[in-house]
Amino acid sequence: MSEYLSANTSFDFEHPELVSYGASLVGDARDPVEIAKRLYLGVRDDIRYNPYRFDTAPESFSASNCLAKGESYCIPKAVLLGALCRRYGIPARLGLADVQNHLASPQFLAYLRTNIFVMHGYTDIYLNDRWVKATPAFDKNLCQLMNVQALEFNGLEDSIFHAFDNDGAKHMEYLREHGTFAVVPVDFIVQSIIEAYPHLTDVAPDPDNKKSFQADLSS
Repeated sequence: MSEYLSANTSFDFEHPELVSYGASLVGDARDPVEIAKRLYLGVRDDIRYNPYRFDTAPESFSASNCLAKGESYCIPKAVLLGALCRRYGIPARLGLADVQNHLASPQFLAYLRTNIFVMHGYTDIYLNDRWVKATPAFDKNLCQLMNVQALEFNGLEDSIFHAFDNDGAKHMEYLREHGTFAVVPVDFIVQSIIEAYPHLTDVAPDPDNKKSFQADLSS
């Protein structure tokens, strides 16, 4: 389990701001399940979901960068939760999957030109001798706007996107699992994003990950 407990450039849980943030969330909790639950709720709601924050720079995938920005998309939020779990001795890793969002906003559909989201990130956490999935991507306020229940996490069962919204309309569909990773596979993520959405960048895939394509959330 050592690889799922170690600090690295993405799971940088020794960063002073992460140390302070983790302590503020955990409080007096000592049970690993309770700690993971508190960390999950903090990351879910304190870090606003913003899918337009994608950046190919390697540092943009770090937990400390996500915390400093205060808003991000699914992968950095999942990494932040994983880093905080590791901080408290709970093994954690990044999971990646492709999903289809049937309730995506018209603005985001115009941006991506599809409702298929490649490289959706979630956190895989080891609790009670088994791996359970946690999905801290959508904050509570966003879920209210989307008319879906905010995902809860009890530490005992997988917490993944709801298949339907509150009215029974189809919401999220999982299409493909890419596996789990002890270290964020930056090159794999960047290449997959560029291949899936070539219109978002007018450059060829950049092996040095120096190119960035971001959009203003208000666009």
